[in-house]
Amino acid sequence: MNDPIADMLTRIRNAQMRGKSTVITPASKLRAWVLDVLADEGYIRGYESMTGSDGHPALEISLKYFDGTPVIRELKRISKPGRRVYMNVKDLPSVRQGLGVSIISTSKGVMSDANARSQNVGGEVLCTVF
Repeated sequence: MNDPIADMLTRIRNAQMRGKSTVITPASKLRAWVLDVLADEGYIRGYESMTGSDGHPALEISLKYFDGTPVIRELKRISKPGRRVYMNVKDLPSVRQGLGVSIISTSKGVMSDANARSQNVGGEVLCTVF
């Protein structure tokens, strides 16, 4: 697997299209940090660490719905292994005039674009959520 973050985002998108309540993805620290931001911003209910059926560590993500429709309308990967996207704090993107969130990997950890602006740090733009 070349891009584990894109794999996790695709699993979330596919599970929401099928109306699933949970989805399982392989575990890693970066995936957990991204899920922390999604949970803090209210896009998912939460996640739990578990052992997958193959014996490897996994994360079980609890998806969130409102009136039967997924809370996450759009989940887009920005920085990819073939083309990394780094931005200064002044250039951080605003998703849908501030209604969405950009997830940024900074020197102070993985955080939302609003937190990155408040702490005055830029970094790699991992994905956008709306």
